[in-house]
Amino acid sequence: MTEPSAWVRITQENPGHSAAYVARWKTLAAQGMDVVGEARLVDAMLRRGSRVLDAGCGTGRIGGHLARAGHTVVGVDVDPVLIAAAGEDHPEGHWLVGDLAELDLPALGVAEPFDGIVCAGNVMTFLAPSTRVEVLRRLRRHLRDDGRAAIGFGAGRGYDFDEFLAEARTAGWTPDLLLATWDLRPFTPESDFLVALLRPA
Repeated sequence: MTEPSAWVRITQENPGHSAAYVARWKTLAAQGMDVVGEARLVDAMLRRGSRVLDAGCGTGRIGGHLARAGHTVVGVDVDPVLIAAAGEDHPEGHWLVGDLAELDLPALGVAEPFDGIVCAGNVMTFLAPSTRVEVLRRLRRHLRDDGRAAIGFGAGRGYDFDEFLAEARTAGWTPDLLLATWDLRPFTPESDFLVALLRPA
């Protein structure tokens, strides 16, 4: 049995956590905060009408924006409350409940590989450490050979950037570009955030 992620443990201990998370993002959007910056970067990486996997999609804020931009989006998240919110707020996408450590979309009838993958919102840091390489392997299996992934997360969350990059290589990825923000600022040794643009090795 796969080790549960930190997100699963949090929601088991606090059943209201997911609903509060949904409400928080709705409030931020209503206040005019830019909640789709990650999606703009991913959109710039893709041809029009690309297939995109939003891995750990949460409420669908990123995948929903990409779907409205004309891409075919499949979002996967372990939290059924967040998937329900994504389906309600972003009906343009296709949203599925699933554990990224067990990701097998062809078994669910989604056979065609993706042109791009986005994994934002610190998803990688919520994974159980024992599943990180497997998640990265499974993401790679769902991507076209000429596709790319954008994976971003912050420092100080229990997943060292160098460790992530080493595990990504183990899982069949190679970095194209490392950034410190989703708005294209360069990554440096002092950066407290990493956006890794990866391609199949």
